[in-house]
Amino acid sequence: MRVGPGRDPLFFIAAGPMGQSSAPQVFAPDASALQDGLDEPRLIAEHGLAQRIGRAAESALRGLGLRLVRVKVSASQNATVQIMAERPDGIMTIEDCERASDALSPLFDLEEPVQGAYRLEISSPGIDRPLARLSDFRRALGCEAKIEMAVPVAGRKRFRGVIEAVDVEDGRQIAQLRLPADEAGEAASVALSIADMSEARLVLTDDLIRAALRREKAAKKEAKANKRPAPKPRGKTT
Repeated sequence: MRVGPGRDPLFFIAAGPMGQSSAPQVFAPDASALQDGLDEPRLIAEHGLAQRIGRAAESALRGLGLRLVRVKVSASQNATVQIMAERPDGIMTIEDCERASDALSPLFDLEEPVQGAYRLEISSPGIDRPLARLSDFRRALGCEAKIEMAVPVAGRKRFRGVIEAVDVEDGRQIAQLRLPADEAGEAASVALSIADMSEARLVLTDDLIRAALRREKAAKKEAKANKRPAPKPRGKTT
């Protein structure tokens, strides 16, 4: 977090990569898979000022082996520019936040994305993360999500339900969402075009938290087996 030009950054990182409702699979992506992850485009992106900031940030983050997840700008008296990023495997450490801030701070000093003093926040997506890429939706199968559509579906823009499937229909990426039971006690589902969404994010449920803890435990076990440093505990730091 940085307030205006020339101040020291203050970092925070959220509670880790996205979990799933089923038991997580632990794997080590090869170099080609990580490269593909860096190149995977976001299907849900920002507009206006946040879009311009995102375009400026993406190249710098990519050079660090990170990919942009979301940009959010709080246009108040104390303006905040929030950058969410991660590695292609979903990891984002405190050190990654520091490297990203070191790269973005001078870039934004030059670009001046916000007039006057502002705070720059670098963070991981967290457990109840935004969904922006096709791979995000595929990894979120079985998880509950909130979705806001830019283009209404049957006169409705807001949906909440469990992501059941992710398909491609007529060249469009579609997320199949199982909605809560209606008044008749019957569950309904709806097919939503990802490109027509303005926002999508996971809902913080007990199942999601348990899955995230399982993933963290499995990652530490794998790191110990491979004799490499385990991920540092995530939490707010100054």
